[in-house]
Amino acid sequence: MGIADQFKDKAQELADQAKQQKAGGKRDEARERSSGRQDRASEQAQGRRPGARDRAQDAADRTRERSER
Repeated sequence: MGIADQFKDKAQELADQAKQQKAGGKRDEARERSSGRQDRASEQAQGRRPGARDRAQDAADRTRERSER
């Protein structure tokens, strides 16, 4: 096996790892978004509206998610 083949194999291995990490990250983000929705839904069910701090946190989360894509 030549050096070029070794580099190709390593590049493919790293690409596969990156795909797996990206897929795992998207699942985590989906869980976080789902959890946030449930929290807001429970607050609304209790008659409370999200405060300024919650809205700011949501905006920061959305911005972070967009920048990670």
